[in-house]
Order: sequence, then structure tokens, then C-alpha cells
Amino acid sequence: MASTAKPQGGIVETIKTVVYALLIAGVFRTLFFQPFWIPSESMKDTLLIGDFLFVNKMAYGYSRYSCPFGLCPFTGRILGSEPERGDVVVFRHPVNGSDFIKRLIGLPGDTVQMKDGILYINGTAAPQVPDGQFHEVFERQGPMGNTPRCENGPVGEGGDCTRSRFKETLPNGVVHSVLNIDTNGFADNTDVFTVPEGHYFFMGDNRDNSQDSRYGQAVGGVGFVPAENLIGRADRVMFSSAGKSMLYFWTWRSDRFFKGIE
Repeated sequence: MASTAKPQGGIVETIKTVVYALLIAGVFRTLFFQPFWIPSESMKDTLLIGDFLFVNKMAYGYSRYSCPFGLCPFTGRILGSEPERGDVVVFRHPVNGSDFIKRLIGLPGDTVQMKDGILYINGTAAPQVPDGQFHEVFERQGPMGNTPRCENGPVGEGGDCTRSRFKETLPNGVVHSVLNIDTNGFADNTDVFTVPEGHYFFMGDNRDNSQDSRYGQAVGGVGFVPAENLIGRADRVMFSSAGKSMLYFWTWRSDRFFKGIE
């Protein structure tokens, strides 16, 4: 009897351990941090394709989008606090339901406009100071296999792809990098956007390669993002891989492990 009870007891204990682990992981993911992989180049050079980070859900409180698959049974936000201009934020796209990551540029009531590639907030230009060139190899990047867009293009496979880099200062003193290819694109010269109450205006740091609030939702952009759609703030890159899979250890970017996000 004793010899048969032990295996059964061992199986039960194993199942209980797995269940408890899953419950703890679910609570952790729901209430505190959510993992997020960077799939595109819209936030270069702040974030690179293949960066892995945890999104701090406690930063702005909770909405139904804080729960996996948007299953929390309430509307609005609870335990909420206001995001700050310049935060790098993960949010739920208002139309297609996917998770996006961009920089918060416009707060409720702000006016936002781009003129010749320069950002204007409430009629005042956000100063840009040249900060050299951003260099990367022209090759397929990440699981999607996209190639970067280059200022010095066309560039052949394996060539040096460059973009002009600037340090931009927002009205609250936040300084961050932006990349520019030209100043004549559609998103480099826009109408004046007035951010509605209860909404936010987001832009990618890679200014000429980001579908963000400068583009309306009807043309695949983000438009104004409701406060309820904010999921959390990105504070630190935990891991980074330049390859198609995180298992390709020879593509790991060790210099980006635990790197703070500015």
C-alpha cells in the first residue's frame, strides 16, 4: 500500500505545484508586469527590434486592458495616476486591438504639430541638437525579417545603413533621441492636432518610420489614444537579441541587457 501511495502523492503534489506556479504567474502578469518584445523599428534607437522588456502596469493604475486578452470586467481606470510627457508607453491600439509601444508626446488639451521635421507642442518648438549618426547593418531583422530604412540608401545587403540622430528636449525637460531621414514627408509637416480630454498623443522616436498619432486610424495609424487603453510604462530593457529567435545566442546584444529606457 505504501509503495503505491507515494507515486500518486508525488503526482498530486506536482500538479498542485504547477497550478500554484501558473496562478502566481497569472497574478504577476495581471497586476504588476507584462512582457513585451519589440517587433518593429519605430522606436529606434531608443528601442531596437528584438529588445525584451517588462511593462510596469502599476505606473498608471489599471484598466480592462491591463488584464490578459482585455478580460477585466470594468471600464475606466482604477488606482490611476497620470502619465508624464516623454514616457515610453505600451497601449492597446484603439481599433485593431494589438499592443503598441510609443513615446507620449501630447497630453489632454495640448496642441501638437510637425513642421519641417520639428515637433511643436502648444506652439513652441521642441529643440533638437545634432547627435551624430545612427549606424546599423542593412540586413533582415527579427522574426518578421524586415530591413531597415536608410538615409544613405539604397544600401546593399550587409552595408552600413545610417540615419541622422538628434537629441530632442520636451517641454518638461525630458531629453531623448530621435532619428530622421528627411523633413519633407507627410508626417514631417502636419496640421495642428488638438488632443481631446481623456486622450493622449503618441509618436515613435524613429520619426520617418512610425505609424503613430500623426496618422489617423483610417489609414493604419493610431490617432488619439484613450486613457483607458494605456497598459503601462516601459522602464528598462531586460534582454535583447538581433536574430530571429532568442535561442540564437550568437545574436544576443549583451550591451543592452538591463539597459534603462530614456
